[in-house]
Amino acid sequence: MSPRGMTEPAFLVLTALVDEPRHGYGVVREVEELSGGRVRLKIGTLYGVLDRLVADGLVELDREEIARGRLRRYYRLTEDGASALEAEAARLAANARSATERLAARSGRAKALGGLA
Repeated sequence: MSPRGMTEPAFLVLTALVDEPRHGYGVVREVEELSGGRVRLKIGTLYGVLDRLVADGLVELDREEIARGRLRRYYRLTEDGASALEAEAARLAANARSATERLAARSGRAKALGGLA
């Protein structure tokens, strides 16, 4: 993954595939659940993300099935995908810690300044 990180949809798609292979609609539902309903991937967006993740070797085709006369492709996370997701989660956590620390320091300064007035 690039040094600036991955997109939120890519992060959520990889996260959706951690526990089991899923087909497109299953990924869409899992991403919506993971994000608390905040991220609702459209099918075109999903397959664009999946295509990039497959090209990068982070996701691969698990199997294909016919369900109700339609082809379902199931995707799974690769070991490289799990490593990339782990690195991105650590990067995001470090950024969140930095922001939280700065906000706490700001709050402390504001209280100290308020006490001086």
